[in-house]
Parts: sequence; C-alpha cells; structure tokens
Amino acid sequence: MPDVNIKIGGREFDVACQEGEEHFLKSAAAMLDIEASVLVGQISHMTESRLLLMSGLMLADKTAGLDDKLKLAEKQIAELQAEMSALKSAEPVKVEVPVIPASVTDSLAEIAARAEAMAASVEEKAAG
Repeated sequence: MPDVNIKIGGREFDVACQEGEEHFLKSAAAMLDIEASVLVGQISHMTESRLLLMSGLMLADKTAGLDDKLKLAEKQIAELQAEMSALKSAEPVKVEVPVIPASVTDSLAEIAARAEAMAASVEEKAAG
C-alpha cells in the first residue's frame, strides 16, 4: 500500500492508499487544498482538524449544489426523451399540396391561344 504525501492548507500529510489510486488521492487532495487555502487566507491560526472539517464541509456544499443541478438535468433529459418517443410513435400527418395535372395546363394553354386568335380576328374585322 503506497504512502502519498499531500499538502492541504500549507500542511503536509502522509496518506496511504490502494495501489494505482494515487492520482485519485492527489486530485482529491488538490480540491481540498483549494478550499483550505481560502480558509487559511481568512483565518491564519486554525487547528488541523478544524481546517479539514471546514474544507470538507465547503466541498460537500459544492457537491450538494452539483447534485441538485445533475438531478434537474436528468429530469429534463427524461422529459425530452419522453417527448421524442411520443413524436417518433405519432402517426405522420398527411399534407396534400394541390397540383394541377399537366393535361389541364395544356388544355388551358390551348384555350388561351384560341381566345387570342379570336380576339385578333375580331380586331381585324373591326379595323377593316
């Protein structure tokens, strides 16, 4: 079981941990040291036990806040997933777009051409 030397609030501690867990211990100690450094900056003379207790409580408070945010995010994800499932299982809505068949447009073009020809014929007779 390896011993790891960590520094918290300017004080050094030797702590034993499981083989391969050293980096987790150092990471946790660094987080605790950040909180302890704030306390040491505010109150210079504090016992080790009080320093560690207060630092631990500050980290626990941050963790509780993150847990609340995580629970809210998980709830929102569950709601969105339920909404997506409902949308996926819903029947597709049929949308009909009116389309004029080509035969009708051809017939209308032919009628328009005849009407123009008749109009031109009437204009010729009226002018002549």
